[in-house]
Amino acid sequence: MILRLTAAAAAIALLVGANGALGADKPTDPQIAHIAYTAGVLDIEAAKQAIATSKNKTVVDFAETMVRDHEAVNKQALDLVKKLNVTPEDNDTSKALSQAAETKRQELAKLSGADFDKAYVEHEVAYHKQVNGALETLLIPAAQNGELKSLLETGLKLFQGHQQHAEHVATELK
Repeated sequence: MILRLTAAAAAIALLVGANGALGADKPTDPQIAHIAYTAGVLDIEAAKQAIATSKNKTVVDFAETMVRDHEAVNKQALDLVKKLNVTPEDNDTSKALSQAAETKRQELAKLSGADFDKAYVEHEVAYHKQVNGALETLLIPAAQNGELKSLLETGLKLFQGHQQHAEHVATELK
């Protein structure tokens, strides 16, 4: 099970210990925006892989929810950065997330059937736990802009629901 904790979740764990991921300072709003957006995009990509691969209706329905919800939040994020005239800033954490997600995509691509379903859903549980932890302990407290902070808080509530949904699906698959 420890080996199943994905590299993407590990990259987000680095974020919580900001010294390693972003230097001694808290992330800036442009960095926060990019990290949050990147995390959403990566979960959309993972969900699309599940939709294309899984034959399990429960897993596909869950993945479709991930696509719908993360696309909606990312649209709000893009609208906000445009409104604020802020350019999201790539950083070590967003790069690590992208690299880890590619590794996970390749790992999942080698699986099929129940093995794929179980690995995908376990990844979703771990990923949402880590993203939610990063939102709570670093991203929301570090956000300076009130609208960005509010969007992150709204996202956190939604993503906590995703974590519970993923945990429920994981239980069904056992």
